[in-house]
Amino acid sequence: MNFKKLLVASVSLISMLISSYAFACFAVVAGKKATADGSVMFAHSELNFGKRFLNFRVVPRFKNEPGAVIKLLNGGIYPDVEQSYSFIWSENFGLAGSDTYINEWGVACASDGTHTREDSRDELIKRGDIRDGGIGYMLRRQVARRAKTAREGVHIAGELIKRFGHNFSGVTLVIADPNEAWILSMARGQHWVAQRVPDDEVVVLANVNIIGEVDLQDTTNFLASPDLIEYAIKRGWYDPNSGKPFNYKDAYGVPSKGWFETKYGCDPRQWRGQCLVTGKNIPLPVKGGLPFSVKPNRKLTVQDMRDILSDHLEGTKFDKTKAYELGSPHDLMNSGDGCICSQQNQEVAIFQLRNWLPPEIGCIYWRTTAASCSSVLTPWYLGIIQTPEIYYKQYDLKQNLTVEFHFNPPPGTYDYDPEKAFWIFNSLENLVDLNYKKNIKKVRTIWKQYEVEEFKMQPAIEQAALELLRKDKALARKFLTLYSSTLALQAVKLAKKMINELRTEFYGP
Repeated sequence: MNFKKLLVASVSLISMLISSYAFACFAVVAGKKATADGSVMFAHSELNFGKRFLNFRVVPRFKNEPGAVIKLLNGGIYPDVEQSYSFIWSENFGLAGSDTYINEWGVACASDGTHTREDSRDELIKRGDIRDGGIGYMLRRQVARRAKTAREGVHIAGELIKRFGHNFSGVTLVIADPNEAWILSMARGQHWVAQRVPDDEVVVLANVNIIGEVDLQDTTNFLASPDLIEYAIKRGWYDPNSGKPFNYKDAYGVPSKGWFETKYGCDPRQWRGQCLVTGKNIPLPVKGGLPFSVKPNRKLTVQDMRDILSDHLEGTKFDKTKAYELGSPHDLMNSGDGCICSQQNQEVAIFQLRNWLPPEIGCIYWRTTAASCSSVLTPWYLGIIQTPEIYYKQYDLKQNLTVEFHFNPPPGTYDYDPEKAFWIFNSLENLVDLNYKKNIKKVRTIWKQYEVEEFKMQPAIEQAALELLRKDKALARKFLTLYSSTLALQAVKLAKKMINELRTEFYGP
């Protein structure tokens, strides 16, 4: 083997291990007047360190037996609903806050960690603000199972937080449907607030609290736990005599202490995301913090969303790669530097939610596996009835839906498997990183053309599906399943081909 290439690979591996400790989720949410086609659009990247495996499957609608209960991770139980809506589920095994959902009504839900200053879980249990073990992992699942709209999803989450108390230091959910989207931020315990995304604006959510001034009289745009402000006054987090309106992130949030925040007064990825959305270089340092939402300089498309989530600060003074001359951005930068695309990406999801079409056709879960820049978007229509078993694991459904199974999956779940989509695209990403400047050009050229063809076919496919749906719903769903699966399988085939070519090039004479 070429020792120079071995040295390069070793350095890359060391850099990867070092950078793997910097991780963070990210979201961009656009109202329906801010997008090119009038859809509500919600893009989310899931980033976590450690040994991971993502599964992807459809859970059908089902009825529960009388007296059925939901069991929570820490022992709490409560009565289940009579009927559970169907949903498409991206499961990130072993993690409490990393699954992504979209249900049969087009209600999509994912989360970002956003820490607050609230007390420890043990202290809140003593005070009675966390009861019966609290709730955490199952919160998003219940939104997916029970909500017909995003607003209803906010209310469902609020009821569960009040009943059990939230276990984590702080989390922000994005809950979106074909008409509107909400940002729901919660502290540990029983306090939460939700703000509606303006129809003509775009929200950029990194791992920081972004809800600022709150007007609880404006129930069109704000929802919250009843004593949100009173509790903050009691804790000394807000002074009603200050003359200033109540501000959630100032009262409940914890200021970030990264180098960028310390120097420039804002989160680097929120800043970079807002720059990309507005097309303007927002002056630094930022005085008074970044706004909750911004107006885009163009109507956003699915491609715009994937480009934002593939960004590595290219063309800015913060690009440590010097236009990739010094190596892969995944090795040289992380989220703390403002790098949005990361080696810790397990998935990028872009929900295109359109209210003028039946949800089976109008709502699409566009998805990449691994880092967005070296992977490809493929569409999964809400009407699909299954995902390809060859590349995703189809566990026993009843068992798979339990919290015990999620946190204690079968032996071998995290083992490398060259036939599973998760590992195939991660292998491609790792090979690209070995010589990023050269390899990303080749890979992106192929994927770009693939995505262009997908977007071109979309109107014709949807028209055919719509005609089928009017005549035979079951047949229409089979058609959408076949189409979505075929595109995904072809993408996997292309990924394998590129893996073989890159391996041959790297390990060859």
